[in-house]
Amino acid sequence: MEIIKRENHNIDATGQVLGRLATQVAVLLRGKNKVGFAPYKDIGDFVTVKNVEGIKYTGKKFQDKIYYHHTLYMGGLKKATMKEVYLKKGPQEIFRKAVMGMLTKNKLRALQIKRLKFSK
Repeated sequence: MEIIKRENHNIDATGQVLGRLATQVAVLLRGKNKVGFAPYKDIGDFVTVKNVEGIKYTGKKFQDKIYYHHTLYMGGLKKATMKEVYLKKGPQEIFRKAVMGMLTKNKLRALQIKRLKFSK
């Protein structure tokens, strides 16, 4: 069995654009920057993002972007704008959702997103 060496990456989000930073973090969480990368292996690193409050939102996304989720009951489609999510759950949740959308939709995604941490 192969031993996985995970590194710690500390990223300062002050003044960076949401999507561009999320792609960098998704690459580190998946391990695509490593030599032994394979889509079925979980060899990604730990990522700590600080100053998430300082992320820039380009365009009119902050007022117009809508997040949807379904409760699995009839008529259970819920929606919230980015501003509502920001006020209710904070900027960490917006960044986490952006990174989640960039990870593969399989069993590895839950393991990879657990390595994403936030600090002040």
